[in-house]
Amino acid sequence: MVALQERSAAPMAEPPGPVTLRRYRDLPDALLAKSILDSAAVECFLADENIVRMNWLLSNLVGGVKLWIRPEDVDAAQLLDQGFVESFVVQGVGEYKQPRCPNCQSFEVSYRGLRRRLAYTSILGTWMAGIVPPIRIHHRGWNCRACGYSWEEIKEPPGETP
Repeated sequence: MVALQERSAAPMAEPPGPVTLRRYRDLPDALLAKSILDSAAVECFLADENIVRMNWLLSNLVGGVKLWIRPEDVDAAQLLDQGFVESFVVQGVGEYKQPRCPNCQSFEVSYRGLRRRLAYTSILGTWMAGIVPPIRIHHRGWNCRACGYSWEEIKEPPGETP
């Protein structure tokens, strides 16, 4: 009986709870960070994800979407701090170089393939006039989201056909 009392009096160590690695205001940023950790086989999950998904205006109220991991995986935070890779090898294709802005050297560039305003106006006009095919007007060029610079490039992006 004494041995039983000694065993119950000893405090049991509780496993450590999850650690908040990062907080994100927007759900897409949190999902991207979670996918980076998932691809590295780091067990993680998002807290308050459904609240922000249902009403994103509540994000600041609840403290954003929290990315939680186990305390022993805290070193995985360095995966989220990695920058852009300038070039990488694609199997069967060769080396691919990330496009950069010639003005500010930023990687935050996007390819503009269609003049949307003109295309949407043409769709509306063809629908109202009863003409069958809408006009597709392409503008081949790049746009930098960091500095706003736009430039043309002669080389076609992969997968595009004229």
